[in-house]
Amino acid sequence: MLIKSSEFKGAFGDWNRLPEENLPEIALVGRSNVGKSSLINKIVNRKNLAKSSSTPGKTRTINFYLLNNAFNLVDLPGYGYAKVSKAEQQKWGKTIENYLKNRKQLRGAIHLVDIRHEPGNHDVAMKEWLSHYEIPILLVATKADKISRGARQKQLQLISRKLHLNPDVRPLVFSAATGEGAGEIRDAIGEIIN
Repeated sequence: MLIKSSEFKGAFGDWNRLPEENLPEIALVGRSNVGKSSLINKIVNRKNLAKSSSTPGKTRTINFYLLNNAFNLVDLPGYGYAKVSKAEQQKWGKTIENYLKNRKQLRGAIHLVDIRHEPGNHDVAMKEWLSHYEIPILLVATKADKISRGARQKQLQLISRKLHLNPDVRPLVFSAATGEGAGEIRDAIGEIIN
């Protein structure tokens, strides 16, 4: 899939105030600091469409990006950031849950995990939750440039085992630094949308 146009549509603090258009949506989910903004920028081939921060937990809103004037990529708040109060974490959790459970325009989710680390409890819960609600999942292992090629297979096996993936399902490997995997992600988005 070619992405010919991209624009930031807005940041929404409450899922009840989301745009009421009928364009299909793909949600981006993952831990804080997993690289969601970097993935958005790389797949649309723009440097600063999505603002990335060196401070994890910065995205506290549901951010909409209109791609090809045809569908929205929806960046949900990152989960699992410990330096945020429990009340704030619960609020984010409820926002994410309401969006994923109730949004009729949702066609699928891109679930990001950091290839360098074993998926945590929040990652496992998210995968189980998406599966339970039968939301199509594209699993992406980010930050691939930060580990050796030799270590990749071991880490991908660990991710697959921890997230209880079917043996025929492999996470896509992605690096914002090198662009590896960006084309495959765009193609997978095309398949989900169509």
